Order: sequence, then C-alpha cells, then structure tokens
Amino acid sequence: MKQRKIQIGVIGGREETPEVLQAACEVGYLIAQKGAVLFCGGLGGVMAAACKGAKEAFGLTVGILPMEQSQLANPYVDIVIPTGLGVARNAVIINACDGVIAIGGKFGTLSEMAFALQREIPIVSLYSWEIDPAVLVAKTSEEAVTELFNQLNKLNLLP
Repeated sequence: MKQRKIQIGVIGGREETPEVLQAACEVGYLIAQKGAVLFCGGLGGVMAAACKGAKEAFGLTVGILPMEQSQLANPYVDIVIPTGLGVARNAVIINACDGVIAIGGKFGTLSEMAFALQREIPIVSLYSWEIDPAVLVAKTSEEAVTELFNQLNKLNLLP
C-alpha cells in the first residue's frame, strides 16, 4: 500500500518585507524538494511566495481560500479549495497539515499557530510569533524546514 505524502502548512502574512517573502519562497522550494505537499491559504504574500518556491521545485500546492471564488487564488496554487468560511478557514488549513511553518504574519497567522498548538501539530516560527515553548524558532529557511522534518520524524510521521 502506498503511503500518503506529508502535508506541510506554510502560514504567514499577505503584506511582508522582501526578506520575509524570499524566506517563504525558499521554504516552499525546500518543502517540495522533500516530496511534501504544500498547504496554505492560497492568497498573496507569504502564501504566494511559498507556492512559487514549491512550483520551482516541481511540487504540489493546495490553497484553502477564505472566499467562494476559486479564481482569486494565487497563480501558483495547483488545487484550489474555496470555502466561503472567511477566517474560520484557518482551522481547516491547520487540520489538513502534519506540520506547519509560520513565516511573518499578524493575527491570522497567530490564530493558525494557536490551532496548531491545540492540536499538537509541530510548528516552526521563522520571522514570526514566538508564543510558546512548543513553537521551535528558526533563523533561516533551511533551518525551519530541517527542524520541522526532524519533529515529524520523531513522531514517526515520515515515510
């Protein structure tokens, strides 16, 4: 029986600095290189940058949109899931993921991080909130992806 692919959420803000967007692009690329599927909110900013990076590494991207219009997804999303749930879609994103990397972001990102902590889903913060000892803090994109995959390995979630 074929094992399913690991699903990694990349969460973060729609309006970020070039440094944060570059980090998101690198994270997306590294996630795809590891054969994982990238999940995000499907819109702009960190979400678009991470999806762009994943596509550059020939990865698969999934965008879970807050609105009902699938055409509003960023151009790097392969699978668009329009929800019409508004910010409640944050819980859907987290529930779909085996692990999460937060990059930048504001209160929407903070809510997603809280959902991940409640569900005990491994989470790494890069230029983002440092809200709990369970949130690992990374200084680089490579460190963020490596730390997350190390956590997933400890939980026996990797193939």
